[in-house]
Amino acid sequence: MGKTIIKNGLLIDGNGGEPKQQALVAIEGNKIVYAGAEEGYTVSGDESIVDAKGGTILPGIIDSHVHMMMEFAPIAQRLETPFSFMYFQAAQYLKNTLHAGVTSVRDALGTDLGVKKAVEEGLISGPRLQLSINALTITGGHGDGYTVSGSVQDLLPSGYPGMPHGKCDGVEEVRKKTREMLRAGAEVIKVHATGGVLSATDHPEFTQFSPEELQTIVQEGKFRKGVKVMAHAQGAEGIKNAVKAGVHSIEHGIFLDDEAIEMMLENGTFLVPTLLAPVAVLETANEKGMPDTAVEKSKEVIEYHKASIAKAHEAGVKIAMGTDAGVMKHGTNLRELGLMTDIGMTPMESIVASTKTAAECLGWESDIGTLEEGKLADVVVVQGNPLDDIHALADNDTIQVVVKNGKIEKNVLE
Repeated sequence: MGKTIIKNGLLIDGNGGEPKQQALVAIEGNKIVYAGAEEGYTVSGDESIVDAKGGTILPGIIDSHVHMMMEFAPIAQRLETPFSFMYFQAAQYLKNTLHAGVTSVRDALGTDLGVKKAVEEGLISGPRLQLSINALTITGGHGDGYTVSGSVQDLLPSGYPGMPHGKCDGVEEVRKKTREMLRAGAEVIKVHATGGVLSATDHPEFTQFSPEELQTIVQEGKFRKGVKVMAHAQGAEGIKNAVKAGVHSIEHGIFLDDEAIEMMLENGTFLVPTLLAPVAVLETANEKGMPDTAVEKSKEVIEYHKASIAKAHEAGVKIAMGTDAGVMKHGTNLRELGLMTDIGMTPMESIVASTKTAAECLGWESDIGTLEEGKLADVVVVQGNPLDDIHALADNDTIQVVVKNGKIEKNVLE
C-alpha cells in the first residue's frame, strides 16, 4: 500500500475536542502519518487523493457487542437451514457491517477462529474481530436454549470443532469451560450473569452464576492469558456480582441501581448499553418471528433500560458503544449513536463512546479509536456534520468512505 490523503473535510478525531475545519488525514501503508489542518502537511505529489467534499472525517467506528454469525430468524427457518450456510451468510453480514463504517467489533458469542482468519487473510471483507467464541451460561439460564416444550433450540449451533458449548455449573465446571474457550481462541470471555430478553425460561432480573463461579471465570482469564471478561448482566444483583468479581464490562445494564453504578465507577467497569436491542425486538417481532416471551419482556424493560443508561452516563460511568447486532440486521449499527443521544449523551459523547472509549474497552486503544499519527488507518468519511444530526449516521448512504487498516473498503465519492 502506498500513500493516501483524505482532505477537504471536518476532522473529528475521536478525542472529544473541537472539530478541525479543512482537515487532512495522511496514510502510509496501514498507518496514519498525519491528522490535522491541511496547511500542516506538505503534499509530495505521489499520494492518492480522496476528496471528502466537505464531509466529516472520523475514526473507524467500533461496535463492542455483536454476533457476526447470526441474524435472528424464526425457529422453522433455522431448522431447515444447512449448517454450513451460516458461514456464507456471515460473509455478507461482515461486509454490511464494514460498509456501515464499523471497522472493528467485539463478537459476543458465535464466531469462531476460522472466520477471524478469513477476514485477516483477505478471503472475505469485514471489520477487525475480537472473539469470545461462546458464552458461558448456567443450566436453565440465558443461553441454555431449552424451551418450554422441553426441546433445545439454540440461536446458533455449538459443540462443533472450534465452538465449545458454553453450559456449565459449579466452580470446577466453569473453570474448565473457561479454559475450553481460551483454547478455542477466545480473546475475551463472555458470561451470562443474569437472565435475558430472548431466553424463554428466565427473566432479565434473574441472577446467574454464584459470586464464586464468576470470580473463578475472571481469575482463569486473568492469570492464564490476561483475558478480560464481558458479562451479559441486566438485573441489578447480577450486575453487582459481576462487578465484584472483576468483570471488565457490563453488557446491557437494564436494571442498574445506584449501588451498581457506584461500584462500576469505583472499579472502572465499562458499560455497553445496546439500546438498540429491545427496540429491534419490538420492530421486527412479526417479521422475524420473535417469541412472544421476548416481545413481552422487551416491552417491560425498554423504559427501565433508557433510564438506567441515562443515570449511568450522568454519573460518569465509562460507556462504550455496542448494539447486539445479530438480534437486528447487521449494518444498522450506527442507529445506536442516535439512541445514546436520546437518553442524554451529546452527539460528540456518542462518537467518543463509539471510537476512543470502545477501543479502550477492547484493549486496543494503542492502535485504533482516534485519528492520530502512528495508529492504524481506520478512517470513515460521512456526509455532512454528524454533530448537527447524529441520527443521519443510521442511513448507510451517509457513510461515504470506509478505510480499514489503510485499505479503502468503500468509496462512493469517486
